[in-house]
Amino acid sequence: MYEFIKGTVAELNPASIVVEAGGVGYFVNISLNTYSKLNGKKETKILLHQVVREDAHILYGFADKNERDLFRNLISVNGVGANTAIMMLSSLSSEEIVSAITTENVAVLKAVKGIGAKTAQRIIIDLKDKLGKISETSQILLVPNNTIRNESLSALVMLGFTKKEAEKAVSKILQEQQEATVESVIKQALKRL
Repeated sequence: MYEFIKGTVAELNPASIVVEAGGVGYFVNISLNTYSKLNGKKETKILLHQVVREDAHILYGFADKNERDLFRNLISVNGVGANTAIMMLSSLSSEEIVSAITTENVAVLKAVKGIGAKTAQRIIIDLKDKLGKISETSQILLVPNNTIRNESLSALVMLGFTKKEAEKAVSKILQEQQEATVESVIKQALKRL
């Protein structure tokens, strides 16, 4: 099991990063929160969680230990896979997820794509006692509007939405809020799709 990768950021998208270390480029799936923290950096150290399946070895990366711990707690719940956990960490901050679980707020968890009422209740039952205090600060980064649109669309398509429905949601959000960041556009789109 890999613990972390330290190296040069070869490519960074809202849903993934390629880190070059020792002449090898590692493709790592990341959440939107991790993307916000890594955006603009040339060198990085990214904490990892490896999922080994019959057909693939998949790496999931996190900017900090708290987010990785929350991810591991989420995937320990029956019915919550790695992609669903990343979707949750992209839609909500770690604090929002922990707060929703500790206050038994099913509605907040159900707002995430792929989480139904039963799964939300199972997450709350399984994790309410396990979760301690997780704190992190979110960083808001401003980038030009066209880049925001392209990066948002790319992330939503990588997360499994069709390009057509993603374009509609992103266009509507950018019309409503000209000052939106990539992170806020994707979060709002995840709630609308």
